[in-house]
Amino acid sequence: MIGHQAQKLEELVSSSLQKRSKKTRFIAITSGKGGVGKSTISSNLAYVLSQSGLNVGIFDADIGLANLDVMFNVKIKKNILHVLKGEASVSDILIPITRNLILIPGESGDEILKYSDKALFERFMSEAEVLDKLDIMIIDTGAGIGEHIQMFLDAADDVIVVTVPDPAAITDAYATIKTIATTRNDISLIMNQVKSEKEAVAVYEKIKKVALANIGDKLNLKLIGKINSDIKVSSSVKQRALFAVSHAGSVVHKDIVDIANAINKNLERDVLVTPSESGLSGLFRRLIKHF
Repeated sequence: MIGHQAQKLEELVSSSLQKRSKKTRFIAITSGKGGVGKSTISSNLAYVLSQSGLNVGIFDADIGLANLDVMFNVKIKKNILHVLKGEASVSDILIPITRNLILIPGESGDEILKYSDKALFERFMSEAEVLDKLDIMIIDTGAGIGEHIQMFLDAADDVIVVTVPDPAAITDAYATIKTIATTRNDISLIMNQVKSEKEAVAVYEKIKKVALANIGDKLNLKLIGKINSDIKVSSSVKQRALFAVSHAGSVVHKDIVDIANAINKNLERDVLVTPSESGLSGLFRRLIKHF
């Protein structure tokens, strides 16, 4: 049944997509367990990237715990599922955060797949073209290694795992890395809530050593950055504000800017993305391929 639905959706996507010159870089941000600051990092990173002149979309795929609305201090009334059901248009659900940053309230992959009504899907793909100008789409996934999370990880160009330096979180991060490594070799790591660069590197080296020994030397696990443990971060979350805005110029702001710069360097290198893989329609094309 799932195979039939996926085939039907793939046919719809293929028929509705036109050749476009824009390429969107899809970056999935995930974690082994909840409570490690994944959504805080996703939201602040999206904001900082948008401030560098890039057009950024952030897709909230953390279903059940969707809290990007809290991070951005906005109210979400409808999500992608309402669009697929024909109860809203794509434009109805998009929430502009800044001139270059758009929040896209999402839904889980298995829920998305249920909707393969031809007329509705064609309308959705046509409306989704408003997002084809995106340079980057950050996908804030759920925590753990469930099947619907794996869907988004498989669809992404880059996968970033967020963890903190406590034993349980490190164990869960390693389990996540091991699962992701079955489908890709390049994985990035962000060390959150660390005391220093030295601690971030030490924990990263520990994870890398275990990973290389058990997963194999094809794995390319990179430390893309760290965020210092700082009360400014938790106080910003409580105030429904981005620390990159309320504490611009702080150490944690510099940390998130460094991570954004590292991502920008990857963008310059680019990946082989076909011209049709742009914006929201490009994400859906990729999701459907993995069924």
